[in-house]
Amino acid sequence: MNLGSNWTEIARRGIKFIQVRRNTHLQNILGRDPVSDHCAIVFLDAAYEFPFDIARALEFALFRSYAVPRISGLLQKSGELMNNARKRYDDTDLILSELLEHGYDSERGRAALANMNQQHGRYPIHNDDYLYVLSTFVFEPIRWIERFGYRAMVEQERLSWFLFWRAVGERMGIHNIPEKYGDFEGYNICYEQDKFRFARSNHIIATKTRDLLLEMYIPRALFPIGRLAVYAMLDESMSKAFGFPVQRPTLRFIIRRILYLRGKLVRCLPARQKPVLRTQKRRPTYPEGYCIKDLGPDHTDNSTL
Repeated sequence: MNLGSNWTEIARRGIKFIQVRRNTHLQNILGRDPVSDHCAIVFLDAAYEFPFDIARALEFALFRSYAVPRISGLLQKSGELMNNARKRYDDTDLILSELLEHGYDSERGRAALANMNQQHGRYPIHNDDYLYVLSTFVFEPIRWIERFGYRAMVEQERLSWFLFWRAVGERMGIHNIPEKYGDFEGYNICYEQDKFRFARSNHIIATKTRDLLLEMYIPRALFPIGRLAVYAMLDESMSKAFGFPVQRPTLRFIIRRILYLRGKLVRCLPARQKPVLRTQKRRPTYPEGYCIKDLGPDHTDNSTL
Protein backbone atom coordinates (compact mmCIF):
# COMPACT_ATOMS: atom_id res chain seq x y z
CA MET A 1 0.00 0.00 0.00
CA ASN A 2 2.78 2.39 0.85
CA LEU A 3 4.57 1.68 -2.44
CA GLY A 4 1.36 2.29 -4.37
CA SER A 5 0.70 5.51 -2.47
CA ASN A 6 4.24 6.70 -3.15
CA TRP A 7 3.87 6.15 -6.88
CA THR A 8 0.51 7.93 -6.85
CA GLU A 9 2.06 10.93 -5.11
CA ILE A 10 5.00 10.96 -7.52
CA ALA A 11 2.61 10.89 -10.49
CA ARG A 12 0.49 13.67 -8.97
CA ARG A 13 3.53 15.88 -8.43
CA GLY A 14 4.79 15.12 -11.91
CA ILE A 15 1.49 16.15 -13.48
CA LYS A 16 1.39 19.32 -11.37
CA PHE A 17 5.00 20.15 -12.41
CA ILE A 18 4.12 19.73 -16.10
CA GLN A 19 1.00 21.88 -15.69
CA VAL A 20 2.99 24.64 -14.02
CA ARG A 21 5.58 24.61 -16.81
CA ARG A 22 2.87 24.36 -19.46
CA ASN A 23 1.15 27.47 -18.05
CA THR A 24 4.28 29.66 -18.01
CA HIS A 25 3.26 31.80 -20.99
CA LEU A 26 -0.41 31.73 -20.08
CA GLN A 27 0.37 33.36 -16.74
CA ASN A 28 2.35 36.02 -18.61
CA ILE A 29 -0.64 36.65 -20.87
CA LEU A 30 -3.12 36.80 -17.99
CA GLY A 31 -0.98 39.48 -16.36
CA ARG A 32 -1.11 41.77 -19.42
CA ASP A 33 -3.62 44.37 -20.56
CA PRO A 34 -4.92 43.47 -24.05
CA VAL A 35 -5.55 47.11 -24.90
CA SER A 36 -1.95 48.22 -24.38
CA ASP A 37 -0.19 44.86 -24.79
CA HIS A 38 -2.09 43.17 -27.62
CA CYS A 39 1.00 43.00 -29.85
CA ALA A 40 2.92 41.18 -27.13
CA ILE A 41 0.03 38.79 -26.46
CA VAL A 42 -0.39 37.99 -30.16
CA PHE A 43 3.34 37.30 -30.39
CA LEU A 44 3.24 34.95 -27.40
CA ASP A 45 0.37 33.06 -29.00
CA ALA A 46 1.93 32.82 -32.47
CA ALA A 47 5.49 32.04 -31.41
CA TYR A 48 5.14 30.14 -28.11
CA GLU A 49 1.64 28.97 -27.23
CA PHE A 50 0.07 27.94 -30.55
CA PRO A 51 2.59 28.19 -33.42
CA PHE A 52 1.27 25.13 -35.27
CA ASP A 53 -2.37 26.08 -34.73
CA ILE A 54 -1.95 29.73 -35.70
CA ALA A 55 -0.11 28.82 -38.92
CA ARG A 56 -2.76 26.30 -39.95
CA ALA A 57 -5.61 28.63 -38.98
CA LEU A 58 -4.25 31.50 -41.09
CA GLU A 59 -3.79 29.11 -44.02
CA PHE A 60 -7.39 28.07 -43.55
CA ALA A 61 -8.49 31.71 -43.25
CA LEU A 62 -7.08 32.54 -46.68
CA PHE A 63 -8.46 29.30 -48.12
CA ARG A 64 -11.88 30.19 -46.75
CA SER A 65 -11.91 33.51 -48.58
CA TYR A 66 -11.68 31.68 -51.91
CA ALA A 67 -15.32 30.61 -51.45
CA VAL A 68 -16.26 34.19 -52.43
CA PRO A 69 -16.50 34.54 -56.25
CA ARG A 70 -15.45 38.19 -56.23
CA ILE A 71 -12.24 37.32 -54.34
CA SER A 72 -11.41 34.14 -56.25
CA GLY A 73 -12.16 35.88 -59.55
CA LEU A 74 -9.71 38.66 -58.76
CA LEU A 75 -7.03 36.14 -57.82
CA GLN A 76 -7.59 34.17 -61.01
CA LYS A 77 -7.32 37.29 -63.16
CA SER A 78 -4.14 38.45 -61.42
CA GLY A 79 -2.43 35.19 -62.39
CA GLU A 80 -0.15 35.25 -59.35
CA LEU A 81 -1.67 32.25 -57.60
CA MET A 82 -2.00 30.37 -60.87
CA ASN A 83 1.56 30.92 -62.10
CA ASN A 84 3.56 31.41 -58.91
CA ALA A 85 1.57 29.59 -56.24
CA ARG A 86 4.44 28.73 -53.88
CA LYS A 87 5.96 32.20 -54.08
CA ARG A 88 2.61 33.83 -53.45
CA TYR A 89 2.09 31.57 -50.42
CA ASP A 90 5.54 32.42 -49.04
CA ASP A 91 5.13 36.14 -49.66
CA THR A 92 1.78 36.23 -47.87
CA ASP A 93 3.05 34.06 -45.03
CA LEU A 94 6.15 36.21 -44.56
CA ILE A 95 4.25 39.51 -44.56
CA LEU A 96 1.75 38.23 -42.00
CA SER A 97 4.58 36.73 -39.92
CA GLU A 98 6.52 40.00 -39.95
CA LEU A 99 3.46 41.68 -38.44
CA LEU A 100 2.86 38.95 -35.84
CA GLU A 101 6.50 38.70 -34.79
CA HIS A 102 7.50 42.37 -34.79
CA GLY A 103 4.23 44.28 -34.38
CA TYR A 104 2.56 46.61 -36.87
CA ASP A 105 4.31 49.76 -35.61
CA SER A 106 7.85 48.36 -35.59
CA GLU A 107 10.25 49.23 -38.42
CA ARG A 108 9.76 45.80 -39.99
CA GLY A 109 6.02 45.88 -39.36
CA ARG A 110 5.67 49.23 -41.11
CA ALA A 111 7.72 47.93 -44.03
CA ALA A 112 5.47 44.84 -44.28
CA LEU A 113 2.35 47.02 -44.24
CA ALA A 114 3.77 49.35 -46.89
CA ASN A 115 4.50 46.36 -49.11
CA MET A 116 1.05 44.87 -48.58
CA ASN A 117 -0.68 48.19 -49.30
CA GLN A 118 1.38 48.62 -52.46
CA GLN A 119 0.43 45.16 -53.74
CA HIS A 120 -3.24 45.54 -52.91
CA GLY A 121 -3.30 49.01 -54.45
CA ARG A 122 -2.81 47.46 -57.88
CA TYR A 123 -6.25 45.86 -57.81
CA PRO A 124 -9.87 47.07 -57.41
CA ILE A 125 -10.68 45.40 -54.09
CA HIS A 126 -14.02 46.15 -52.43
CA ASN A 127 -13.91 47.43 -48.86
CA ASP A 128 -16.38 44.70 -47.82
CA ASP A 129 -13.96 42.03 -49.07
CA TYR A 130 -11.06 43.65 -47.21
CA LEU A 131 -13.20 43.63 -44.08
CA TYR A 132 -14.10 39.98 -44.48
CA VAL A 133 -10.53 38.76 -45.02
CA LEU A 134 -9.44 40.85 -42.04
CA SER A 135 -12.18 39.24 -39.94
CA THR A 136 -10.93 35.75 -40.84
CA PHE A 137 -7.51 36.64 -39.41
CA VAL A 138 -9.25 37.42 -36.12
CA PHE A 139 -11.75 34.60 -35.83
CA GLU A 140 -10.26 31.61 -37.64
CA PRO A 141 -7.32 31.31 -35.20
CA ILE A 142 -9.72 31.64 -32.25
CA ARG A 143 -12.09 29.00 -33.66
CA TRP A 144 -9.29 26.61 -34.68
CA ILE A 145 -7.69 26.76 -31.26
CA GLU A 146 -11.02 26.29 -29.54
CA ARG A 147 -11.50 23.06 -31.50
CA PHE A 148 -7.95 21.74 -31.76
CA GLY A 149 -5.62 23.66 -29.43
CA TYR A 150 -4.28 22.33 -26.14
CA ARG A 151 -6.59 24.90 -24.50
CA ALA A 152 -9.06 27.52 -25.67
CA MET A 153 -7.97 31.15 -25.82
CA VAL A 154 -8.68 33.25 -22.75
CA GLU A 155 -10.46 36.60 -22.95
CA GLN A 156 -7.20 38.57 -23.06
CA GLU A 157 -6.11 36.60 -26.12
CA ARG A 158 -9.37 36.86 -28.02
CA LEU A 159 -9.55 40.61 -27.44
CA SER A 160 -5.87 40.99 -28.39
CA TRP A 161 -6.38 39.27 -31.75
CA PHE A 162 -9.33 41.56 -32.45
CA LEU A 163 -7.46 44.73 -31.47
CA PHE A 164 -4.29 43.68 -33.30
CA TRP A 165 -5.97 43.05 -36.66
CA ARG A 166 -8.26 46.03 -36.22
CA ALA A 167 -5.18 48.24 -35.91
CA VAL A 168 -3.64 46.57 -38.97
CA GLY A 169 -6.86 47.18 -40.91
CA GLU A 170 -6.83 50.86 -39.97
CA ARG A 171 -3.25 51.14 -41.28
CA MET A 172 -4.37 49.49 -44.51
CA GLY A 173 -7.05 52.13 -44.99
CA ILE A 174 -9.95 49.72 -44.51
CA HIS A 175 -13.16 51.56 -43.65
CA ASN A 176 -16.01 50.77 -41.26
CA ILE A 177 -14.15 48.23 -39.12
CA PRO A 178 -16.50 47.39 -36.22
CA GLU A 179 -15.33 48.75 -32.90
CA LYS A 180 -16.65 45.78 -30.91
CA TYR A 181 -15.54 42.15 -31.02
CA GLY A 182 -19.09 40.80 -31.22
CA ASP A 183 -20.06 43.16 -34.04
CA PHE A 184 -17.06 42.09 -36.11
CA GLU A 185 -17.83 38.42 -35.54
CA GLY A 186 -21.42 39.09 -36.62
CA TYR A 187 -20.13 40.74 -39.80
CA ASN A 188 -17.95 37.69 -40.51
CA ILE A 189 -20.92 35.30 -40.18
CA CYS A 190 -23.36 37.41 -42.20
CA TYR A 191 -20.84 38.02 -44.98
CA GLU A 192 -20.28 34.29 -45.44
CA GLN A 193 -24.00 33.56 -45.47
CA ASP A 194 -24.47 36.19 -48.15
CA LYS A 195 -21.35 35.74 -50.32
CA PHE A 196 -20.42 32.04 -50.25
CA ARG A 197 -21.65 30.47 -53.47
CA PHE A 198 -20.19 28.34 -56.23
CA ALA A 199 -18.18 29.85 -59.06
CA ARG A 200 -15.67 28.28 -61.42
CA SER A 201 -12.99 30.67 -60.19
CA ASN A 202 -13.58 29.37 -56.63
CA HIS A 203 -12.95 25.81 -57.82
CA ILE A 204 -9.83 26.74 -59.79
CA ILE A 205 -8.20 28.76 -57.00
CA ALA A 206 -9.19 26.30 -54.24
CA THR A 207 -7.86 23.33 -56.24
CA LYS A 208 -4.55 25.11 -56.88
CA THR A 209 -4.23 26.00 -53.20
CA ARG A 210 -5.23 22.51 -52.05
CA ASP A 211 -2.53 20.90 -54.17
CA LEU A 212 0.07 23.48 -53.12
CA LEU A 213 -0.51 22.75 -49.44
CA LEU A 214 -0.37 19.00 -50.06
CA GLU A 215 2.93 19.38 -51.94
CA MET A 216 4.37 21.22 -48.95
CA TYR A 217 3.49 18.56 -46.39
CA ILE A 218 3.15 15.09 -47.94
CA PRO A 219 4.61 12.97 -50.81
CA ARG A 220 2.69 13.10 -54.08
CA ALA A 221 1.83 9.41 -53.73
CA LEU A 222 -0.33 10.32 -50.73
CA PHE A 223 -2.27 13.07 -52.53
CA PRO A 224 -5.49 11.03 -52.88
CA ILE A 225 -5.60 10.55 -49.11
CA GLY A 226 -4.53 14.13 -48.51
CA ARG A 227 -7.35 15.48 -50.66
CA LEU A 228 -9.88 13.53 -48.63
CA ALA A 229 -8.39 15.00 -45.44
CA VAL A 230 -8.67 18.53 -46.86
CA TYR A 231 -12.29 17.95 -47.86
CA ALA A 232 -13.03 16.63 -44.37
CA MET A 233 -11.84 19.91 -42.86
CA LEU A 234 -14.27 22.00 -44.90
CA ASP A 235 -17.75 22.82 -43.72
CA GLU A 236 -20.61 22.16 -46.14
CA SER A 237 -20.89 25.78 -47.30
CA MET A 238 -17.21 25.82 -48.34
CA SER A 239 -17.40 22.43 -50.05
CA LYS A 240 -20.37 23.54 -52.14
CA ALA A 241 -18.80 26.92 -52.98
CA PHE A 242 -15.62 25.15 -54.17
CA GLY A 243 -17.43 22.36 -55.99
CA PHE A 244 -15.61 19.85 -53.78
CA PRO A 245 -17.29 16.64 -52.57
CA VAL A 246 -18.98 16.89 -49.19
CA GLN A 247 -17.34 14.25 -47.00
CA ARG A 248 -19.13 11.70 -44.88
CA PRO A 249 -19.47 12.55 -41.17
CA THR A 250 -17.31 9.52 -40.24
CA LEU A 251 -14.27 10.79 -42.14
CA ARG A 252 -14.78 14.31 -40.79
CA PHE A 253 -14.89 12.92 -37.27
CA ILE A 254 -11.66 10.92 -37.76
CA ILE A 255 -9.64 13.82 -39.21
CA ARG A 256 -10.84 16.32 -36.64
CA ARG A 257 -10.35 13.82 -33.84
CA ILE A 258 -6.70 13.40 -34.84
CA LEU A 259 -6.17 17.16 -34.58
CA TYR A 260 -8.08 17.24 -31.28
CA LEU A 261 -5.87 14.48 -29.83
CA ARG A 262 -2.75 16.28 -31.02
CA GLY A 263 -3.84 19.26 -28.92
CA LYS A 264 -4.31 17.04 -25.88
CA LEU A 265 -0.82 15.61 -26.38
CA VAL A 266 0.66 19.12 -26.51
CA ARG A 267 -1.07 19.81 -23.20
CA CYS A 268 1.19 17.22 -21.58
CA LEU A 269 4.39 18.90 -22.78
CA PRO A 270 6.26 21.69 -20.98
CA ALA A 271 5.97 25.25 -22.23
CA ARG A 272 8.04 26.12 -25.28
CA GLN A 273 11.33 27.77 -24.34
CA LYS A 274 12.31 29.13 -27.77
CA PRO A 275 9.97 30.96 -30.15
CA VAL A 276 8.90 29.46 -33.46
CA LEU A 277 9.61 32.25 -35.95
CA ARG A 278 8.20 31.67 -39.40
CA THR A 279 10.32 34.52 -40.77
CA GLN A 280 13.38 32.35 -40.00
CA LYS A 281 12.02 29.26 -41.76
CA ARG A 282 14.03 28.06 -44.76
CA ARG A 283 12.01 28.37 -47.96
CA PRO A 284 12.78 27.16 -51.49
CA THR A 285 11.41 30.45 -52.83
CA TYR A 286 14.05 32.43 -50.92
CA PRO A 287 17.04 30.11 -50.36
CA GLU A 288 19.31 33.08 -49.55
CA GLY A 289 16.80 34.93 -47.39
CA TYR A 290 14.57 37.86 -48.33
CA CYS A 291 14.06 41.61 -48.06
CA ILE A 292 10.59 42.79 -47.12
CA LYS A 293 10.49 45.33 -49.95
CA ASP A 294 11.01 42.55 -52.50
CA LEU A 295 8.12 40.34 -51.36
CA GLY A 296 5.23 40.07 -53.79
CA PRO A 297 5.00 40.07 -57.59
CA ASP A 298 7.90 41.28 -59.72
CA HIS A 299 8.01 45.03 -59.20
CA THR A 300 8.79 45.51 -62.89
CA ASP A 301 5.50 43.82 -63.82
CA ASN A 302 3.09 46.61 -64.64
CA SER A 303 0.21 44.42 -65.75
CA THR A 304 -3.23 45.46 -64.59
CA LEU A 305 -6.60 43.78 -64.38
